[in-house]
Amino acid sequence: MSAESPVRHASASPAGSRSSSPNNAHDTLTLRALVNTKEAGVIIGKGGKNVADLREQTGVRAGVSKVIPGVHERVLTVGGSVEAVAKAYNLIISQLVSSSPSPISLSSSSPHTSIRLLISHNLMGTIIGRSGGKIKAIQDASGARMVASKEMLPQSTERIVEVQGAPDSIGRAIEEIGKCLLEDWERGQGTVPFHPGAGDATSGTRRSANGYSAGARKSNGDVARRSPPPPSPHSPTVAQSTANLRTQNISIPSDMVGCIIGRSGSKITEIRRLSGSKISIAKAPHDDTGERMFTIVGTPEANEKALFLLYNQLESEKERRVGREQQQQEE
Repeated sequence: MSAESPVRHASASPAGSRSSSPNNAHDTLTLRALVNTKEAGVIIGKGGKNVADLREQTGVRAGVSKVIPGVHERVLTVGGSVEAVAKAYNLIISQLVSSSPSPISLSSSSPHTSIRLLISHNLMGTIIGRSGGKIKAIQDASGARMVASKEMLPQSTERIVEVQGAPDSIGRAIEEIGKCLLEDWERGQGTVPFHPGAGDATSGTRRSANGYSAGARKSNGDVARRSPPPPSPHSPTVAQSTANLRTQNISIPSDMVGCIIGRSGSKITEIRRLSGSKISIAKAPHDDTGERMFTIVGTPEANEKALFLLYNQLESEKERRVGREQQQQEE
């Protein structure tokens, strides 16, 4: 069995959004999913045969991330037209069902399974819709069930949408999800993709309850120390060409904005300093979700670091609030 199937040009697309090619920016989808190592082996096939057949049958780009010792999850990436990506996932799921010795099924003629899609946090609203209207419509039209996680995966801005049902139903749901992602592709820019086991490459880590590796939650100072030190103001790397600057927008719940800004702006000032990006915050919510827009301007590397620091601060605040609630309940 091949240990890895390379993803051809997959890195050119923000996770869960679209290709960056200017000629097909609005009609090419790149959709990632989380699979376990056994499923990855089935998808790749002996000598890479299965994934090669998949590419030939559907015309998609497809591959699975490298094996990381001690990590039992890998990322499947499929790119192409919405219809081709949906067909490819249908074939992949059918293959996984047929390879399973005892697939979970509600009836002997209709095996049910699931796939865990990786979707940008900023695109979740596009899939769920106002008051859950969009996700309900997709479920009704496809016959599949969709479960969206509430939390972002460690050290990323992606969340899981688990699509459950028969392979054909999942394929139909994925096609509808893909259409939603392409319609609102700009919101997916700046996504920090999830990498299984990424937390283990930094400092002390812990294994979270859902099996993903999560970096130990520490203060901003500790996060800064384990991150690469920022260049000094006089370093040549700071004098970046304006042509290399990128603008990215992310939405933050209004009740979380205060924890990111900090007392007298201390935390946001620290994030700006460590990342090298300029970060501005809208004074009012941008829509009826009550979320406020953060605009980040900098080099791709600086923006990625800013996003990491912002979301790390969010996760720390969420854990603090959960701990406080538990303490109040115990009292």
